[in-house]
Amino acid sequence: MKTAKPLVLTAAALALASWVGYSFYQAYQPKPVRLQGQIESQQYSISSKVPGRIDQVLVRKGDVIEEGQLIFTLHSPEIEAKLEQAKAGEKAAGALALEAEKGARTQQVQAAKDQWLKAKAAAALMEKTYLRVNNLYKDGVIAEQKRDEAKTQWDAAKYTESAAQQMYEMAKEGARNETKVAAAEKARMAAGAVAEVEAYAKDTSIKSWFNGEVSQVLLRSGELAPQGFPVVTVIDTQDSWAVLNVREDYLKHFNKDSTFDAYLPALDKNVTFKVTHVAVMGDFATWRSTDASQGFDLRTFEVEARPTQPVEGLRMGMSLAVELN
Repeated sequence: MKTAKPLVLTAAALALASWVGYSFYQAYQPKPVRLQGQIESQQYSISSKVPGRIDQVLVRKGDVIEEGQLIFTLHSPEIEAKLEQAKAGEKAAGALALEAEKGARTQQVQAAKDQWLKAKAAAALMEKTYLRVNNLYKDGVIAEQKRDEAKTQWDAAKYTESAAQQMYEMAKEGARNETKVAAAEKARMAAGAVAEVEAYAKDTSIKSWFNGEVSQVLLRSGELAPQGFPVVTVIDTQDSWAVLNVREDYLKHFNKDSTFDAYLPALDKNVTFKVTHVAVMGDFATWRSTDASQGFDLRTFEVEARPTQPVEGLRMGMSLAVELN
């Protein structure tokens, strides 16, 4: 018994010394660096390019929506009125273009022909009158003044006939090609105006352009929606990535296309991420002052990384921890 007691004491002393030595060893070992980040997801704002009053919002926060699904509708009497105006303008421009293409009516052509024939008959009469007066002048029966007056009336009748003939020819030919083209282009312009207003009218029924989950509904039925104001915000849960703020002396662990493991407490598991983007942060970045003799400070970089495999349950805002050895 007397021999065993010193042995026990010696063993206890050795154990205590070993524990103290191991503790000192651990204390002087470099501790692993832990970085904390969070999960971000692609967000979309669903809005209208025209202002109006919200008629119906057909989704609620948390709803899962699909591409092409109707999200909300607007009531805009102003667009309806503009559409009626544009359609009326299109009809008017189309009628003018058709008139230019068809030319003058049959009755108008006939009226122009009758005016020409009338002027032609008058010119023929004035020609005969002048010839008679001229013969009388040669015989010395009448004065030269009368002959000149008859000649002037004949010339005027010929000009009247020529003008009437040109009007008749114009009526037969119809509008000039330039006039037809101008009328047709005006009709096209009016049709474009209708299409533009119809596009605005179509944008009063807003559908989703993508799949996702509704995160916010900012306006309700009866409220006014300004142009481009986000009425509904959607998160694409299938397009998520990790964001870390990394001091540049640890940046060597996050080269682009490199991978690292991160622990997600919300999912209670490790997930492998691949670095996709490294960018220097702005004025809000954190800095670490080093020894003055080194002559520089350390800056923080934003690192984005995406899961190498799809992760079920991954959501925006989840925390993640990365341990660097």
